[in-house]
Amino acid sequence: MRVRPRRRGAWTALRLLLSSPPAAFAAVVLLGVVVLALLGERIAPTGANEVSVEDRLLPPGPGHWFGTDDLGRDVLSRVVLGARVSLQVGAVAVGFSLVCGVLVGLFAGFHGGWLDTVLMRLMDVLFAFPAMLLAIAVIAVLGPGTTNAMIAIGVTYTPVFARVTRSAVLGVRESVYVRASRSIGASDLRLLFRHVLPNAAPPIIVQTSVSLAFAVLAEAALSFVGLGTQPPAPSWGRMLSEGRGYVDLAWWIAVFPGLAIVLLVLSFNLLGDGLRDVLDPQQRSALQAGKRGPGRRRGES
Repeated sequence: MRVRPRRRGAWTALRLLLSSPPAAFAAVVLLGVVVLALLGERIAPTGANEVSVEDRLLPPGPGHWFGTDDLGRDVLSRVVLGARVSLQVGAVAVGFSLVCGVLVGLFAGFHGGWLDTVLMRLMDVLFAFPAMLLAIAVIAVLGPGTTNAMIAIGVTYTPVFARVTRSAVLGVRESVYVRASRSIGASDLRLLFRHVLPNAAPPIIVQTSVSLAFAVLAEAALSFVGLGTQPPAPSWGRMLSEGRGYVDLAWWIAVFPGLAIVLLVLSFNLLGDGLRDVLDPQQRSALQAGKRGPGRRRGES
């Protein structure tokens, strides 16, 4: 009878992550934004495009807690419903760049030689363009819209994942367990996806969290200049663009969607910092030792 040891690594990492106040705060905020994105229509007081001319430019107060815009639309409802757009664009774009970049980095780092040279030079070509300039160029070819914004942002961040994955694979491919698996006849695909990728995953996971923050910012920037989500669909970046002309008269039109962007991006960055500490072996050991305390360590030793 074979007895498998209980795998507590994931639960231990989760407990360490949530024991950090910044990471716990980020997790709560992100969970709240996900709930808003999923249940936006049920939570929002009104529809995103319900116009009431007599209620235009009302300040925050009872009935309209975030005020109304120049068309009388409820700003709170548009902020709540705009969460879905930001998360959708960020998740799809980063998912696209994650899959493409990880595959490129895996094969380039594992096989090396001419394949590594060709793939990395292609990534260098994409790196040569500033991120927003490349995204605008892609949208200029495809046309404005939410779907094309996802594609543009995904293309922009693919080289980042390719570089991170390649760097991690170079440190793993000559490990003892990889050589042992190769010596017993394991195929390259089995080596890549059974041994190399799982052990190269920690920096990729951290990069995913950081890239989600940048993807949200990129979507807001593209919508701000009119190349992302098109009206009348609610988008935080588009709301900033519409409210900039009313900053002196109705500050709430731009301030509340701006705060939503700041809070979401800050949460992704804090979560990325927490994941980096938990997934790094040295940092994780330091966190576990600090959690036990000096007295307990002396007793255990």
